[in-house]
Amino acid sequence: MGNPAQGGGYLGIRNLYKAFGDFYALKDISLDINQGEFVCFLGPSGCGKTTLLRAIAGLDLQTSGTIRQDGNDISNLPPTERDFGIVFQSYALFPNLSVEKNIAFGLENIGMARDAISARVRELLDLIGLPEQAKKYPAQLSGGQQQRVALARAIAMSPGLLLLDEPLSALDAKVRVHLRHEVKELQRKLGVTTIMVTHDQEEALAMADRIVVMNHGMIEQIGEPTEVYREPENLFVADFIGEMNKLPGEAAGRDSCKLGGLTLNCREHGLAKGAKAIVALRPEDVIPHEMPARKPRAASGNSVPVTIGDMEFLGSFWRTTLTGGALGDVELTAQFSINAVRRLSLKAGKDILVELPADRLRAFPAGSGQ
Repeated sequence: MGNPAQGGGYLGIRNLYKAFGDFYALKDISLDINQGEFVCFLGPSGCGKTTLLRAIAGLDLQTSGTIRQDGNDISNLPPTERDFGIVFQSYALFPNLSVEKNIAFGLENIGMARDAISARVRELLDLIGLPEQAKKYPAQLSGGQQQRVALARAIAMSPGLLLLDEPLSALDAKVRVHLRHEVKELQRKLGVTTIMVTHDQEEALAMADRIVVMNHGMIEQIGEPTEVYREPENLFVADFIGEMNKLPGEAAGRDSCKLGGLTLNCREHGLAKGAKAIVALRPEDVIPHEMPARKPRAASGNSVPVTIGDMEFLGSFWRTTLTGGALGDVELTAQFSINAVRRLSLKAGKDILVELPADRLRAFPAGSGQ
């Protein structure tokens, strides 16, 4: 999970707790965020990610623990004395002010000269691609345009830290996909250290340099998107990020597991032989092969004869249910590409051979992952 105790980083969080009466929304959070990094706090509703963001902003002070920004202890500073810009899910634009006035609001409050304000507003309108919308009011803009204006207002004063609280969740799917690329591009151009709260795993995978996966007020794993997806440290992370087969089995050896009537090679897991386990494999990691002319009676290594059950077409792939043979009562979900389906003439009821790659097959303790 990285070692936050090493120190360093532009933002350093140490041993942060947040209590609401007897309930702890944050439990011993320690984390370092580097200068210019884009970090996503990701987790289910109620996991503490927004509480952590609000503590960083000073909007809801922690019960104990420290927060340092650029070497300064900001743990107990009010929001007005902290160096950040923030964008909320609801945009929070002033409806009675034009786009340019919304962006200029903070600059006017600190007494910047009028000419300098005008130049900065023009620069930001160009940056967000809305130079023609300066005189319009928020109600005259689309949701995506309003969110861009909110971003421009947040970065107008060149903050050291940009905080984004579910900034895209109110937008429809196509706009959201388009805007997340724009936000990431904008962040790269500015080089501003950015923290985004989201419950959308796809959003986090697409945008973040590192993802902080949270659950029950604690950090489950910190890592680059490919790392948390491919190398989950526990069943919660494996299950929360992406789709995952979670199948009841048991540990057979240090790097093997039992599933149905099969003994399969898998990643090293540290479970005692015979211990109940959840065997996990991503659907896209199931590799289909044509059944050989001489149909095997049993599994060989990690190649397993199966029967295709339901097939569901989902545009870029087919979601497929696999049953039968040595799988016993276990039902395996696979994602087969359109090309594989065409090449192997896959259809419901067909017997095929599937490979369950040992380096992608993992065993976690049964009962974990809540």
